[in-house]
Amino acid sequence: MDTGTLALLIPLAPFIVGGFAIWTRHQRKLAELQIEATAEKAAQYASHSRELEERVRVLERIITDGGYDTAVQIEALRDTREVEAAKQGTTRQ
Repeated sequence: MDTGTLALLIPLAPFIVGGFAIWTRHQRKLAELQIEATAEKAAQYASHSRELEERVRVLERIITDGGYDTAVQIEALRDTREVEAAKQGTTRQ
């Protein structure tokens, strides 16, 4: 490095250091914002997970409840009636 380049860099050193400090502060702020966003997403996922667990518990209660068998039998009868109605509709034509 020659003396001319060195003579130019010495007066510019405070500006370079200041710019680096500003850039570092900016990067730190971006990292903090990203951490906050990540924490918020984690809270949303936890809430959604709790909601799904509640829904699964309700479904488990419905299935293990004796009323579920009745509902299945009703649906089976409904399906049988639909098949019979379809058969009657095709034989009439």
